[in-house]
Amino acid sequence: MSAKSQNVDLLTGRILPSLTALAVPIMATSLVQMAYSLTDMAWIGRAGSGMVASVGAAGMYTWLSSGLVTVAKIGGQVKAAHSIGEGDRERAGEYAAGAIWLTLLFSLGFGAVVNGAAGPLIGFFGLQDPKVIADAVAYVRIACGLIIFSFLSQTLTGLYTAAGNSKTPFVANCIGMAFNILLDPVLIFGPGPFPALGAAGAAIATVTAQALVVLVLLLAAGKDEVLFPHVRMGKRIRLEVIRAIVRLGLPAGIQGMFYCGISMVLTRFVAAWGELAVAAQRVGSQIESISWMTAEGFGTAINAFVGQNFGGRQFDRVKKGYMTAAGIVFLWGSFTSALLIFGSRPVFTLFIREEDVVPIGMDYLRIIGFSQMFMSMEMMTGGALSGLGRTFQCSVINVLLTGARIPLALLLGRVWGLDGIWWAFSLSSIVKGIVFFLYQVRVLRKLG
Repeated sequence: MSAKSQNVDLLTGRILPSLTALAVPIMATSLVQMAYSLTDMAWIGRAGSGMVASVGAAGMYTWLSSGLVTVAKIGGQVKAAHSIGEGDRERAGEYAAGAIWLTLLFSLGFGAVVNGAAGPLIGFFGLQDPKVIADAVAYVRIACGLIIFSFLSQTLTGLYTAAGNSKTPFVANCIGMAFNILLDPVLIFGPGPFPALGAAGAAIATVTAQALVVLVLLLAAGKDEVLFPHVRMGKRIRLEVIRAIVRLGLPAGIQGMFYCGISMVLTRFVAAWGELAVAAQRVGSQIESISWMTAEGFGTAINAFVGQNFGGRQFDRVKKGYMTAAGIVFLWGSFTSALLIFGSRPVFTLFIREEDVVPIGMDYLRIIGFSQMFMSMEMMTGGALSGLGRTFQCSVINVLLTGARIPLALLLGRVWGLDGIWWAFSLSSIVKGIVFFLYQVRVLRKLG
């Protein structure tokens, strides 16, 4: 198969086959990336709820970092897609190079800050067990200190997608996942001559796998014929290119960091019920990623589809593409809602079986299950709106409604205890999904 055949024609091909050909590998890639986390969680869960709580707290900072890389990834991906749609591949390559340079800068800065302040950052969550705290500090120093591989993986994946190639990132992530699966038990438990590294071992396994993904993506870039031949890293990037990337990506980045910040505050609320509650939330949120990572993957596909067709002023394809994606995501979200509501116990006990934790985790999955279809619609629609360049509007909606989780959690927590915190998550996601869909319909009606 030639390199060119890896790129889907998003501008002239039939909408459903083109969108599906792009989306399926992206969704599969999202599931593979989810498997990284679930693999870690499955092995860490065997080490006990204490280590789960450690990784859960430390993992908040790797999540927080995603807001930074989103600035470069979304800005670069959307501007590259617009340029490809307009037929200007040289400019697309310049946007791609600018996105990569920003990614390198952000990753090095974030890693340095987190390593220098790892103790106080973990202390924010109010954990009590010294062993749990020590494991969390070790994990966050490794995972965030080498966040460069995660950042590059995300940005390169976005650029491949902008060019209509979602198969290469899928293959790269499959290779990384296989490597991660092999490393996890070896580095966490230390069979035979290997030392047992615990939480630090889980971090090392994940970072190593991410580095392998980056290597594969870089090697494959040499065979691309659409975007990467026009990416010249040694050429001076014009300031207006960097400004355009940041202007488009910054709202999405702020939104991501704000969302994580809200979750960190809510995790602090959850910690008031003890470290078992933190462990249950950590496992439950990883299971929940079955729906949101898949929806986010489809959002990435519709982002590229909308971006190229909007750049080419093919507005009918933009409208039809979005409604097609909405139907698919609706079905997927409904399936995951049913899975979490009716299969909470068997699903949760796949990852942790401590009897004190299981009932808390089951309640989390059942309550959050009601929001999965709406959350999936929110994430897919966010991708479509970003493809239209409306990242600021996305951020305003997300910041306002996500921020409402804090007062809602305080109110419902007083009434229903820990379940009230879970309902604050679920209800806000339901409202966000409805608002995003209605706003997108309004935007589409105004297109020429």
